[in-house]
Amino acid sequence: MMKVYLAGEIHSDWRAEVAAGCEGLDVVFTGPVTDHAASDDCGVAIMGAEADKFWNDHKGAKLNAIRTRRDLAAADVVVVRFGDKYKQWNAAFDAGQAAAMGKSLIVMHGAEHQHALKEVDAAALAVVERPEQVAQILRYVLEGRLPA
Repeated sequence: MMKVYLAGEIHSDWRAEVAAGCEGLDVVFTGPVTDHAASDDCGVAIMGAEADKFWNDHKGAKLNAIRTRRDLAAADVVVVRFGDKYKQWNAAFDAGQAAAMGKSLIVMHGAEHQHALKEVDAAALAVVERPEQVAQILRYVLEGRLPA
């Protein structure tokens, strides 16, 4: 079984597209909490309210880091998607952590981010633009088959 962590952009259905493309493969997917409000407010929801937004975010980031660290450590492959709507500092951080851990890294982004992400891309074993390419890579790795 291959464990794949799907990091990065949370405002589209790219994760579902990758999973659909991997139907029939022995793959388990993990990733961050993709409910933006829940991810932002998990710390204060569990550990108590904060008057200052900095501490609200700080609690949430630390709580989310527990999940991220666990899932990155367990992953065989880490896929990091950079979307075009927001600057995703967390995605770059996850890519850096995965690279530092020696994880097989696949980076996904459009051509418009090619220059900005050149160092991240250099650390990746594959750089793609579309979710189906991620699925094709995973299928090739597991079965040695090229797309039809």
